[in-house]
Amino acid sequence: MSVTDGLQIGGGAVIVLVTIYDLFQSVVMPRPAVGRFRISFTLVRGAWRVWRKLAEGPRRLQTRESVLAAFAPLMLVGLLILWGFALILGYTLIFSGLHAGLQPQPDSFGSTLYFSAGRMLAFSVDGIEATGIATRTFAAIEAASGFGLFALVISLLFSLFSSFQRRETAVVALDALAGAPPSGVQLLETCARDAMPEQLAATFDEWRLWTVDVIESHLSYPLLFYFRSSHDNEAWANSFGAVMDAATLVLTTVEGGPVGQARLMLKVGAHFVADMRDHFRYEGEAVPGVEREEFVEACDRLERAGYQLHNPDRAWTDFSTMRSKYGAWLNQTTKGLGVPPAPWIGDRSYLPHRERSRRGRGQSRVA
Repeated sequence: MSVTDGLQIGGGAVIVLVTIYDLFQSVVMPRPAVGRFRISFTLVRGAWRVWRKLAEGPRRLQTRESVLAAFAPLMLVGLLILWGFALILGYTLIFSGLHAGLQPQPDSFGSTLYFSAGRMLAFSVDGIEATGIATRTFAAIEAASGFGLFALVISLLFSLFSSFQRRETAVVALDALAGAPPSGVQLLETCARDAMPEQLAATFDEWRLWTVDVIESHLSYPLLFYFRSSHDNEAWANSFGAVMDAATLVLTTVEGGPVGQARLMLKVGAHFVADMRDHFRYEGEAVPGVEREEFVEACDRLERAGYQLHNPDRAWTDFSTMRSKYGAWLNQTTKGLGVPPAPWIGDRSYLPHRERSRRGRGQSRVA
């Protein structure tokens, strides 16, 4: 065996082991350990930055959303192809180094690649057979790797789309209460207008469980963060933020609301926001992200809806303190994911609330 053959075998073994390790981390292992490096997630995050830059070109919101929505499905297919090709390439290098164990010996690297693909994808390769002990062993291992890869692909697809459907069911259902795009103030207004205090408590309970489910699924499979809703003016981050804002208003501003359910929702939600901040490595100052004038306007709406409110000065102090625990990080998440802004949530430079109010146009969606 020559030095070149040894280098090919060693390089191929490294590629195979690294690919299997990344597959194990990305598909098999649940909730990732803190600080653990994952090749696939690093690739997804880098590709998203480039994709989002390209998507910012079109002026029409609908076109931008269509381009951004294509990222996650395409990236999923790309990852599956990448894992499969990496395994085939790794075994190709191994077989190329063990060429004496293949009969007849391949006359080119392309022929060896074709033989390796046949072993991985379980199709017959006429004219080339593994005759040596080492080549037969690696051929059997590669065939087993192919079956294992297909099984993991099916498991990954099932997990991703099952989690996506559970997430979006609650997002769509929230439209009837919080509007589209969703608003925490409108959620409270709807429950007061239709005399549904029990529905408000139920919403907090439902979204607390929703948050727990999203924490576990999205941190295990980060690609889920980039799957977008198929409905206009909807985004999971905006809906989550609206429920968090409603819970914060119940705890700081509104009298007689479901305080217990709101407090539990806020605790679980703050946990989720902290996990997202660590996951995406966000930095910055903890600020409420809502201006005093916007808060006063919200209080006027809630009072007209029939709520009894706490002292406005104290309520603003408590509200701004409590919202500082999640407001800035939630805004960074929505901006990082390219989500269109909603009331109190997202890139505030795109929502000039006071100027739009003077023109009588409200807080409608900005393209």
